[in-house]
Amino acid sequence: MKTIIAAYSGVLRGTGSSILSALQDLFWLSKSKVEKQLQIISVLQWVLTFLIMGVACTLILMYILCTDCWAIAALYLAWLVFDWNTPKKGGRRSQWVRNWAIWRYFRDYFPIRLVKTHNLLTTRNYIFGYHPHGIMGLGAFCNFSTEATGVSQKFPGIRPYLATLAGNFRMPILRDYLMSGGICPVNRDSIDYILSKNGSGNAIIIVVGGAAESLNCTPGKNSVTLKNRKGFVKLALRHGADLVPVYSFGENEVYKQVIFEEGSWGRWVQKKFQKHIGFAPCIFHGRGLFSSNTWGLLPYSKPITTVVGEPITIPKIDNPSQKEVDFYHSIYVDSLIKLFDKYKSKFGLPETEVLEVN
Repeated sequence: MKTIIAAYSGVLRGTGSSILSALQDLFWLSKSKVEKQLQIISVLQWVLTFLIMGVACTLILMYILCTDCWAIAALYLAWLVFDWNTPKKGGRRSQWVRNWAIWRYFRDYFPIRLVKTHNLLTTRNYIFGYHPHGIMGLGAFCNFSTEATGVSQKFPGIRPYLATLAGNFRMPILRDYLMSGGICPVNRDSIDYILSKNGSGNAIIIVVGGAAESLNCTPGKNSVTLKNRKGFVKLALRHGADLVPVYSFGENEVYKQVIFEEGSWGRWVQKKFQKHIGFAPCIFHGRGLFSSNTWGLLPYSKPITTVVGEPITIPKIDNPSQKEVDFYHSIYVDSLIKLFDKYKSKFGLPETEVLEVN
């Protein structure tokens, strides 16, 4: 009898352990699913912000002006006029916004990593050349407009400013959202102010290839538009700001797009948009909201690793000659290629892979 009771107790203990184990497994599975959904939501809100927030907020503001709540819209427009030049003067960053938990979910969706290779002196100013553009510059945003990858801890005393199209800062609400992350217009007035009237320890991140580069980005291709992009070098010389090459491995992998050949009607339309509006419309797709096997606006969850290279010391020359600009531009191109070659095999590329510089 004692033997039967002992055996029965053992079965109960085993069953209880099994049930507890199953509940724990279920709990962690649920937690994992919740985290994945939060990651998807965090990325989706950013994609929608990138694509439609500016236009949507403009239309909403116009609609409110036609309702009984017109005074709210009028007050905001008055504030907009008063605050119009703030983006050109370093903006209005918010550490609270940069530290939002949503950005950590955004980071983990891909995931995105920031790799530091050299220290940066707080007594100097810097211009980071970010490559490649990709469709949306996801790595540039996550690494330098949020604290998700620890940019402030990795480069203490350095204030990053991601430069983007000036037209974005003419859009109500969107402009304030962008400024809160430390994003500024990519124009001469804004860059001159940050590098000359904002002290030292500033780093302006310029996606050098711009819209032209985005037209050629596709998975499996590592190419940059750089040969005739020398304006950022001239700015660096005028302010004595050190140049820092930055390459994001995986930036081109997160979206697929239709590439139009040179001379085709599609490329003609894209170039007209690029010339007159500042951006080039791309026909692209990622994965669907509920399945990675369907098409949608969500990027594919592919790793993006952003490597910040060694700074190139630049002298201050008020009026640099074309020869001087060309000389430092060639040094920058060589440094970028060396950075790519040094780290390509560490981040999934074959040793034979060559960075195409156009």
